[in-house]
Amino acid sequence: MAEIASLDALRPPRTSLRDKLLTWGLWLGFGLLLALSFKGAQIGDLPLLGRNWGNTSTYLRDYLHPDFSDRTTIAYYVREMWVTIQVAIWGTVLSIGLAIPFSLLCATNIAPAWISFPVRRAMDMLRAVNELVLGTAFLVAVGPGPLAGVLALALHNTGVLAKLFSEAVEAVDQPPIEGVRATGGTRLQEIVWGVMPQVGPLWTSFALYRFESSARSATVLGLIGAGGIGQVLFDNINSFNYARVSAIALIIIGAVILIDMTSAALRKRLV
Repeated sequence: MAEIASLDALRPPRTSLRDKLLTWGLWLGFGLLLALSFKGAQIGDLPLLGRNWGNTSTYLRDYLHPDFSDRTTIAYYVREMWVTIQVAIWGTVLSIGLAIPFSLLCATNIAPAWISFPVRRAMDMLRAVNELVLGTAFLVAVGPGPLAGVLALALHNTGVLAKLFSEAVEAVDQPPIEGVRATGGTRLQEIVWGVMPQVGPLWTSFALYRFESSARSATVLGLIGAGGIGQVLFDNINSFNYARVSAIALIIIGAVILIDMTSAALRKRLV
């Protein structure tokens, strides 16, 4: 009898016909979506990469010889890269400060539906609007410069982090919260002592990841006049100085690697 019980325990759980049909339907829908988007995404034109490789290699030839000859110019590029990193830092910090209260208002286990639903939709709108669009709007308001980039990143990241933070809050275990409630704690104390200790590590990880993403986004924002290395990169692309573009690209890659290593060290220390 014991052997039979152990064999039953090893068998996978039975799935109902309804669940099987739903699973098959989802996979069929995914396959149909891929087929429908095949032509629109021009996947059939992939062979062009091989046929036109000669033209591509000619175009990329200057990129293989980065120009680091002018030390003054390289020092200027490094300073502009530092401006980009500062934009990413402040954009991320401001978004964290905004995302924490909004994430609690989005969480269905914390806020009632009449609050969580409209706040979620507001965060959806912030997340849906690209940083370039927000940056363009802020350029009109505050003029060209890093501040427009900071504000654009702050708003967009608020929408992203509020979603991630709220999902972490909704996945917390209830016993710690119930323990605080049983001792007579208020709703705020339940959040501080029952929710925050559980979501803290995840929130830290999400925030560090968004900082890494913001550093790359801040580079792109420079293309529209939001300051930093992106603006310098765009100027050199327009002047067809691909050797300088290659040097700038290497500086950006080095900065991204440094940011990734720093984030990994912080994540290991804090999480």
